Amino acid sequence: MPISRRALAAIAVTALVLPLSACGSGGDGGGSTDASGKVEGDITFQTWNLRANFKDYFEGLIADFEKKYPGTHVKWVDQPAEGYPDKISADAAGGTLPDVVNVSPDLVAPLAKAGLAMDLDKAAAKYEKEYLPGAWASHQVPGLSGTYAFPWYLNTGPLFYNKALFTKAGLDPNKPPKTYDELFTDALQMADKSGGKVATLANVPTIEDFGRYGASLMNKEGTAFTFNDAKGVELLTKYKQLYDAKALDPQALTATPESTGKKFLTGAVAMNPGSALDLENFKKQAPSLYKNIGITDQITSTGHVNMYVMGLMVNAGTKHTPAAVAFAHFVTDAENQMSFAKKVAIFPSTAGSLDDPYFTKEDGTDVTRVRVAAAKSLKTAVNYTPVLFSDQMKTALRNEVAKALQGKESPKAALDNAVKACDQLLKQQG
Repeated sequence: MPISRRALAAIAVTALVLPLSACGSGGDGGGSTDASGKVEGDITFQTWNLRANFKDYFEGLIADFEKKYPGTHVKWVDQPAEGYPDKISADAAGGTLPDVVNVSPDLVAPLAKAGLAMDLDKAAAKYEKEYLPGAWASHQVPGLSGTYAFPWYLNTGPLFYNKALFTKAGLDPNKPPKTYDELFTDALQMADKSGGKVATLANVPTIEDFGRYGASLMNKEGTAFTFNDAKGVELLTKYKQLYDAKALDPQALTATPESTGKKFLTGAVAMNPGSALDLENFKKQAPSLYKNIGITDQITSTGHVNMYVMGLMVNAGTKHTPAAVAFAHFVTDAENQMSFAKKVAIFPSTAGSLDDPYFTKEDGTDVTRVRVAAAKSLKTAVNYTPVLFSDQMKTALRNEVAKALQGKESPKAALDNAVKACDQLLKQQG
């Protein structure tokens, strides 16, 4: 998957209400959570759009594993980013899930509910202490006991802003907004001073925004959504004010990461999320922007930024539980995560790794500055997206947010309708 931005979707859960006998490649011989036996046998490992850029890394990783455990053979398959959730859904329905699968928390939830994801609290509890507590917990599912994937890499990103646009609007280019209240104040001034030609933001609020604003997203039991509380309504009301003032880009309702990135490059938008990878693009494609680039933390009113988590799930139906568990652990151990992190702008989920000088010492470059700042924020970051918040739910929320911004519904009515739709979808998950 693209590392710099999250474009994850949840599985069409209706295809996953399956009997345990349908579990993956293991068939009748699988299903054991006993990983204490000899590590041997043939297993299949599936990644998500990683072969093109990291072929040598993964081939080397697999070779190292097979050398460490003679008698094992790992077949690596890589699926494109487009349609990945549908591919997993089809494999789950057809009983052809690979032994070790690259997942995100929202992808693993329906698999766990269907009995297709191995409970690592039973099969691999001895490894738990090797990971950051929040990372290990990230693949736990409300309503189920257990942990259903090894945490792999983490990501978060800074917010970039155009210092020249801030200066033109009479804002201090060295004091970007940190909280949502500061953001809304600055955005309205930016729109006013530019005559509505420069928007500060190009994206409508997502579930992560409601979380960072301080809204309650879901009840503790995982049975109902709650982002239509007073804080949630307040946030959407503020966004409506931005939209009316053109402080939120008029095309935000149909924005994509690519379209917002282009608007930031051309100076039509003053702030945009990104990663260290984007800095390289700015340098090549927009030198004048690069000279005026400001880097700050994500906007949050809770004191905690949002993080994204990827994991490796072990198929509950694998015929080779010891090998599958050993390989998933091997890929996600501290040494191999650190090696991967030095090849791409991601962060390890293993305990203590973020204290490595690679993530703590600056060398004067922007790329390192972004990496150090992100690593520091990850120590207290939160994965705001509820594990049970599916792709259909994201669409339902986005549709209602659009109605509120266009004035077709009040912010309260829009969020009430979104919560109602999401709760209904939640019930369909079983």
